[in-house]
Amino acid sequence: MRPIQARISIGAMAHNLRVARSHAGATRVFAVVKANAYGHGLSRARRALAAADGFAVLTLEEAANLRLMGVDQPILLLEGFFGVDEIATCAELDLWPVLHHPAHLDWLQQQPPARPLQVFLKFDSGMHRLGFPLADHAAIVARARSLSAVAGITLMTHFAQADETVGVDWQLHPFLRELSAYGLPWSSANSAALLRYPETLGAWARPGLMLYGASPFADLSAEQLGLRPAMTLRSEIISVQTLQAGEGVGYGQLFRADRPMRVGVVACGYADGYPRHALTGTPVLVDGHLSRTLGRVSMDMLCVDLGECPEAGVGSPVVLWGEGLPVDTVAAAAGTSSYELLCALAARVPVDETD
Repeated sequence: MRPIQARISIGAMAHNLRVARSHAGATRVFAVVKANAYGHGLSRARRALAAADGFAVLTLEEAANLRLMGVDQPILLLEGFFGVDEIATCAELDLWPVLHHPAHLDWLQQQPPARPLQVFLKFDSGMHRLGFPLADHAAIVARARSLSAVAGITLMTHFAQADETVGVDWQLHPFLRELSAYGLPWSSANSAALLRYPETLGAWARPGLMLYGASPFADLSAEQLGLRPAMTLRSEIISVQTLQAGEGVGYGQLFRADRPMRVGVVACGYADGYPRHALTGTPVLVDGHLSRTLGRVSMDMLCVDLGECPEAGVGSPVVLWGEGLPVDTVAAAAGTSSYELLCALAARVPVDETD
């Protein structure tokens, strides 16, 4: 078999949830498991994160799968329902939809479910993505309270810069100032806010990235935050080439040797989820030694510098990210985010699960 493999640690995810809880205090925790649990597998995440107070997903299909797996905790639909026809299923599966557009209120009025729903009213406090205008809060809350389809309301917003030095005050303060008079529970904290801004802890926190062992911050590593990597992407060298000075490697010959050197060809490419745009110098671990990629990533292969790994050859292990090489480090070098790398893991990559 082709040697590439992703190793997913159930124990690491469970550990990271405990870290989230240590910051959350009395605040309840939704484990965000959208996008196939950030590439880690919904079923694995359900078992690893079973101690969460609830789960947050994107689609009705993800929610239904969690119910089939035996999840009885609350399930939050982060983008709500996408049509009036989904309301009955929300009630049947006891899902909590996020309402962020007037159409959602219209649909609930037009076709109330057999039993009322717990809903989250999302207000736009400055991210300008999803959410009711904060200035319209009085009318929105009043209308939601008037609907027979609504059993309870939690207020919600999302931060645009919780992972940056700008922080959350410019969004949090208007949100709380405008909405605190209602006396309703609220939710605002994502991973970055949960870790850095305890004032964002309302009734529910919504950690995602940190549960998988990556840091939301550029200035703090996952290890410094007490997190453990849940995914390790590994492969092997399948060929060794010797370049002379002036010779290039790979498509476009983007890398040319300035001296004689050994190059390892690794069974991993962009069809496996490795970023094609990663340039020469992206870190990799070869036989336990820190090395770098060379040239352009191909569909099924990439090349690495064996200059610091004189004993490496065909069959030598390579870690693309994970244990010993944080995904955040690789993502930064590749000019992307750890979210993208984790979520991009291809279905063709075999997965080995560990405790």
